[in-house]
Order: sequence, then structure tokens, then C-alpha cells
Amino acid sequence: MQVLAEADPEILAGIDQIDRPVRWLHPAEVTDIAHLLRGDEVVLTTGTNLPDVREEVVPYAASLADAGVVGLFVELGRKWTRIPQSVIDAFLSANLVLVALHREVRFATVVEEVGASILDARVEDLRASERIHETFTRLDLESASTEEILNAVIRLCGSPVVLESSRHQVISFANASKDTTDILSDWPRRSRAAVLSGRTGYDRRTGWLMTVVGSRGDDWGRLIVMTTSLPSRRDYVLIERAAAALTLYQMRARARDSAERNTHTALLAELRAGRVSTEVIMRCEAASFPTKSRRFFAVAVRSRINSADSKNWSLADLAAGLASSLRSLQLDGFVGIDTNHVVGLVSIQGSASAEAVMGRIAKRLHQTANVIIAQGEVVDRLDNANRTLVGAENILASTDSDDRRPWVTLEDAHLRGLLHLLQHDERLDLYVRRELSPLFEHDSKRGTSLVQLLTVVLNSRGGKTAAAKSLLLSRAVLYERLAKIESILGVDLEDPHIRTSLHVALLAHSLRPDAASETRR
Repeated sequence: MQVLAEADPEILAGIDQIDRPVRWLHPAEVTDIAHLLRGDEVVLTTGTNLPDVREEVVPYAASLADAGVVGLFVELGRKWTRIPQSVIDAFLSANLVLVALHREVRFATVVEEVGASILDARVEDLRASERIHETFTRLDLESASTEEILNAVIRLCGSPVVLESSRHQVISFANASKDTTDILSDWPRRSRAAVLSGRTGYDRRTGWLMTVVGSRGDDWGRLIVMTTSLPSRRDYVLIERAAAALTLYQMRARARDSAERNTHTALLAELRAGRVSTEVIMRCEAASFPTKSRRFFAVAVRSRINSADSKNWSLADLAAGLASSLRSLQLDGFVGIDTNHVVGLVSIQGSASAEAVMGRIAKRLHQTANVIIAQGEVVDRLDNANRTLVGAENILASTDSDDRRPWVTLEDAHLRGLLHLLQHDERLDLYVRRELSPLFEHDSKRGTSLVQLLTVVLNSRGGKTAAAKSLLLSRAVLYERLAKIESILGVDLEDPHIRTSLHVALLAHSLRPDAASETRR
């Protein structure tokens, strides 16, 4: 400020604290003023009563630091022509700003001008806070989306803003005309390095103003404003108000999804059971699910098991993700939760390409979760909805977790799909036991793994050579163990009919829920 610049100020200590906010100024010549201060003040003095011996000045500087004082401005000429080194050292140790004013200045003028500036800033902060609260109150009443809330933050502060999950994954962002690469590059590492103390705080090293998003006990993310300068009080008000709006939006979305999910699950159960009455059709129409002159297909989704690069998605999360995808793509559909998967029924116009629609749904889902997706057949009548619902669920259940196709259809299921449909048939279980029981008993008694070896050999595309390489065995050892299997089962593995029969039995066994841990007798 000009009034202080004319006093020829020289910063002697605390240069790294020079950007701390100042709440007020106090002219004071007494040394025991600390107990009268509230913090964030600058003390002005001529130094008349200040001590200059280390034993006395160190406690004085420490008392100011304990009181939260920003710094001390000393006008030279009354007592000192230069600040003693003992005083400088004491303020360096206390990490306080120490400024020497080499020319005389009227403290009353300084207090008047700086005080007026502080009061003007407070009034502007109040006005800005009022605008912030009005803006977000309107957004709350309009049930504004995440993107609308972040765009409001941009309009009010002009800095990039990022919403991330508790796992440091970017959920949404608004770049304020900045380069997206600069904002999101190497995000997880940068985010983990940004320290947040408490629920709201500023990380000086990164220049990030951050606050926790969520209600206490259910915190699910962080909101980050990338500032270019020390944030003001209004910036703190803005980010906390935006976080509250995001929390409210999430709570509303969950409540809406919960109510919708119960309705959708009940209607899907009716359709899956083939109970398509006039009442059910009316309930579907009332739930904004068009049924006239439409085509339908089912979508079944589950998390990819044993995937190191995916979180453990709950069924509620998957259902919310599928429902959100349908809404964002402006598609009509029901989404329900089953025992171990999520199922949806999509209604499309007769002229729409089901494959194109499914491609858009799959792309959206894969962007947010590591999942396996199955599509049922496309049917022209709601009466046939049970066919596509049952089909999608069977396709999903018969698909391996390592299948990396965007989505799987009935054409992709082949023999696995048929065996899954028959998995509860006692005749299939008897067939598996008849074909493989002696081998299961041998492995159980001897601790061998001949069932696994036979599975690898029959699944190998490169014959016995490729199987031996996959099993890390020599061909001689492999041939010896295959001969052992032939002896136990009493079959010739060179017979293509025998190989096919055993392969089908092994595939049917692998589809059993307890196949991995079951010990056959």
C-alpha cells in the first residue's frame, strides 16, 4: 500500500509469511500486548520499549507468535537507527514477519487506510457470500446436476475445479478454459500428494483449495479448486457451499434410485415370470417405460471377479451406474437388482439399431466400472420380455471373468450357454459324475491335479506341445500323466468322441457355483 511504501519498508524476517492475511492493525508501544490480541494482526511500534537483549526479546517474539500475530512493523529513528541482530534472530526463530520502516509514518493514517481496506474487503466478501448462497440455493431447488454445480463454481471464481472420488479418481471437472491435460495429467499421484487437514483446507505447495464432499460418516469424495493465489474467505465459502450442493444432489439421486429400483425390480419380476397383464402394461407405461410399437432387449451386468484394476462394486452401485447410463443416453428402461447381478430392460423405437444402442450403453458402463455385460435377444413384444431377460442372465452367468469383449450375446454363448441352462438338471450332474468321478476321487486321495491337467490339455489350441509349455512340463512327463488319466478313466484320449465327451463334462462341472472348492467323491 502506498502509505507504507512511502515509509521505505525493509523485510528483515518472515519473508515466507508475507502473504498471510491480515485481519487488523494495532499501534502498541507496550511489550505485554500479546494477551490483548486475537490473531492475524500486524503490530505497529516505534520500538521505544522493545528489549534488544536476547534473553528478553526471544520471549517477546514467542508471545506474539503464540497470539497468532502476523508480524511487527518497527519505525526507526526513535530508539534504533537499525534493528539489532538479536531482534532479527528472535523473529526468525518465531517465524514472524519483521519489517523496518526507515522513514517516519503516521500510524493513525496507516490504521485508517488499512482498516478501511479491510472493512471494504469484508463488505465485498459478505456481498460475494450472499451471491454464492443465492446461486447454490437456486441450484438446490432445481436439483442441478454435478456438471451444473461445477460450472457455477467456475463462473464465481474463474479457476479450474475437479470433483474426485475418495479413491482419487476424477468424477467430473470444469476446466475454466485451461488446458485439460495440464489439469488432469498424472492425477492420482498429484491428488494423493495434496495434503488436506480437516474438512476444508489449502495446500500451499500445489495451490489447491480442497474440501471433503459427503455427510460425516459417508464421505465419498473431494472438491478441488486450483487457485493461482492465496484463497480468500469467499473462496472458502464457495467451495464449501458447492460441496454441500453436491452432497445434496447425491443424496437425492440415491433416494430417487432407491424408490425407482424397488418399482423397477417388481415390474421386471412380473415380466420375467411372463405375467404380462393389462395391469402390468399400464404400470410400465406409468413408470415412463413405453410399450407400444417398441422393441425390447435385456442387459445383465456383474463386476469382473478377481480383477486387480477394479474396485469391489456393490450391486447398488452397479444398478445406479446402469440407470445413470440409460438416463444420460436418453433411453427408456427398467433397472433391477437380482441375487448376484444387475439386470435392465431397454425399450427402443422400432427403427432404432439395437446393436448401436447396446454399443453406447456398454461404452458408458465400461468408462465407470470394470464389468461383464450380457445382452439378451431383441424381441418385438412385451409378452416376450421373459425370453430376453432369462437369456441375458444365462449368458452372463456362463461368461468367464476373463472375457474382454465389450458385451456378450446369445451368439457368443455357444455350448457354455446351453450347459448353463441345464446346470440344475440332475441328468447333467449324473453325466458329469459318470465321465469324471474316478479322476476326482484319484485327485482327492492322492493330492494330484490330473483334472486340472486334463482341462488345460483339452482347452489348448496348440495341442499337447502348447499344453506342456503352459503347464511348465516336459512332453515326456505330460504323456506319462495323460497315460495315467487314460488308465484311471479307462478311455483312449486319442478318440475324438472321448475327448469331446470329457470336454463337455469338464465344462459342465466348471459352471457349478462350488466347482472351484468342491471335492468329488
